Amino acid sequence: MLKIYNTRTRRKEEFVPLTKGHVGMYVCGPTVYGPPHLGHAKSYISFDVINRYFNFLGYKVKYVQNITDVGHLVGDGDDGEDKIARQAKLEKIDPYQIAYKYECDYFAAMDALNILRPSISARATGFIIDIIDAVKDIIDKGYGYVTKEGNVYFDVHKYRNYGQLSNRRLDETVSGERIEIASDKRHAEDFALWKAVDDKTLMKWPSPWGIGCPGWHIECSVLCRKFLGERFDIHGGGIDNLFPHHECEIAQGDVLTGGVPMNFFMHNNLVTVNGTKMGKSLGNFITLTDLFEKYGAMVVRYFILMSHYRSIVDFTDEGLKIAQKQFAKIEQMVEGIEKLASTPKEPTTEIQTSFNTCIDAMNDDFNTPVLIAEVLNFVKLANTIIQKGDKSKAEEALFVINKVIKDILGLKFDKKPQEEEKIDDEIESLAKARWQAKQDRNWQEADRLRDLLAQKGYTIKDSKDGYEIIKN
Repeated sequence: MLKIYNTRTRRKEEFVPLTKGHVGMYVCGPTVYGPPHLGHAKSYISFDVINRYFNFLGYKVKYVQNITDVGHLVGDGDDGEDKIARQAKLEKIDPYQIAYKYECDYFAAMDALNILRPSISARATGFIIDIIDAVKDIIDKGYGYVTKEGNVYFDVHKYRNYGQLSNRRLDETVSGERIEIASDKRHAEDFALWKAVDDKTLMKWPSPWGIGCPGWHIECSVLCRKFLGERFDIHGGGIDNLFPHHECEIAQGDVLTGGVPMNFFMHNNLVTVNGTKMGKSLGNFITLTDLFEKYGAMVVRYFILMSHYRSIVDFTDEGLKIAQKQFAKIEQMVEGIEKLASTPKEPTTEIQTSFNTCIDAMNDDFNTPVLIAEVLNFVKLANTIIQKGDKSKAEEALFVINKVIKDILGLKFDKKPQEEEKIDDEIESLAKARWQAKQDRNWQEADRLRDLLAQKGYTIKDSKDGYEIIKN
């Protein structure tokens, strides 16, 4: 029985899908204005394993992720400059080029980490008509208002349940921490659904309220509803988006559909660097490109999975080196088992026990640290099988490797090219003599040399163009 921690209820709950055999899952995607970093790895590896485990359990998963390519302002508030537009000025190129450039970089990094692509990856700019329709609906229902400046805001005081996710009261939601407050709001807590922009802005669209662009929060509510319907199973994202982003999503979704759309809200925790929150302004920002060059993408993936998705990951070189050593042990074990067995077989006895322990860990809110601890125990067991050359047990071990290590954890192992074995001069000479005997139609001599080569451990494979020496 799978249990998942639900941020909405603050407890673990049994997962029961809204539609039998199906899972609808939405995860907030990246704002594509800079290179992919360690924070992206934490979030999307976490939800990749969740996606993989649902697939393992036999569910048909519809996994939707957005690409924020407009509307996310610097500081995450309702006043200021769009993050993508700002980066476009810094790099002196079009904001659409910025969004496309960093979207490509993001997916290249996710592919390197062996993260399965979402079922649907949707750019916010592709759904402006849907967003405008949703904003109209919110206004018509009395929860949105238009200002003389052409901005549209959600009236938080009209929505009595605002704060249900973050557990904040309205008097605590004035976001003085990092969000600038626009001057044309009725209340400081209200958030933008549509923002007016000037003529110089490239990313702008006509609307009933004038030329503008969508607010940050509305895109996710619209895309959830469009692709997953009015009710769906799981909404995921980073804990740093719990307030205000996800709080605003719940309010919008409730107004638009007449109920809270998501059954479960799941949040992965943050990344710190040597105990300090990672950030560009702090000078400890780590890109995935730099990490891949130093450690390799699979070591980074393994390092992330050593911590629970709801726990903080503290990045240190020491931690990466430990991950590197452990991953190397697993890789060596996998190579040894795959040499011994090519066909997986359902496990029994101690291998079955190890497999069950892994599944129990995943059923307990996707507990990858416990699973990895069991994988390391399994490595010792598998190495004993390799030493004994027990092919039957190796086939059982291969089942666990394929199902747990590869399918669920998503670890992949690059096949190392085998070094070409140097053929002894004597063997080369005998093979050459045999080939010549065949050309001379001296079949008796050719057969004698073939048998002599076989005694020495070699087979000759003939073709119309010559021959190949194969060591038995």
